[in-house]
Amino acid sequence: MDIKSEEDIRILRENALIVSRTLAEVAKYIEPGIKTIELDRIAEDFLVEEGAIPGFKGYNGFPNTLCISINDEIVHGIPGERVLKNGDIVSIDCGSIKNGFYGDSAYTFAVGDIAPEVLDLLRRTRESLFLAIEMAVSGKRVGDISAAVQEYIESFEYSIVRELVGHGIGRHLHEKPDIPNYGKKGSGVKLQEGLVICIEPMINLGTKNILQAKDGWTIRTADRLPSAHFELTVVVRKEKADVLSTFQYIEEVLRSNRI
Repeated sequence: MDIKSEEDIRILRENALIVSRTLAEVAKYIEPGIKTIELDRIAEDFLVEEGAIPGFKGYNGFPNTLCISINDEIVHGIPGERVLKNGDIVSIDCGSIKNGFYGDSAYTFAVGDIAPEVLDLLRRTRESLFLAIEMAVSGKRVGDISAAVQEYIESFEYSIVRELVGHGIGRHLHEKPDIPNYGKKGSGVKLQEGLVICIEPMINLGTKNILQAKDGWTIRTADRLPSAHFELTVVVRKEKADVLSTFQYIEEVLRSNRI
């Protein structure tokens, strides 16, 4: 477990805000009829303008800047010629590299008008993330973060993906410790001030069981029901977590799109 210096955290915050702004830029173009590869190009151009490079492109061979996962796809969807349709939901996960450190954030968007039960899934998944962030203080344990997600999500009879988890972040995209979205209070690694982690609930409307697509990347639900995914980067502090990335820019765009 790598505890970060304040200078490290400054650079991680810079990256976190870059990916936050990139997702907000992409949000301007999310509408029925757009191809996912077009969203990918928008993100890559924006990252480069910000002085960063795409954090996912080439990572373990991943071919694109964004992971774009639609409806029953949970994570790691590959952008391509697919077109977003009214009623879809789309998880967009973005990474950056600048000054030797990574940024990583994800948001699940509604495309046009979506079913009420799917809108509830998005809202509650986002809410579970912020409940988990409240547990990211020194002296608590990873299990306290995990249990916060699990207790809230399972109260609605949703299921939690077991095989995919949050993670530490720094000079590497994925660092220790793993941050599962299920677990027992008071269990796991003790959280120390200066630990930087990505908390990312991945929540399914139906079964927790997953499948990998033939492309070798895309992970989807076994029952083909929708899945939601939200992710923020957080520094463990003594009294209250310091959230490095933000959904503020995204949600400002979404509000202006509705006007």
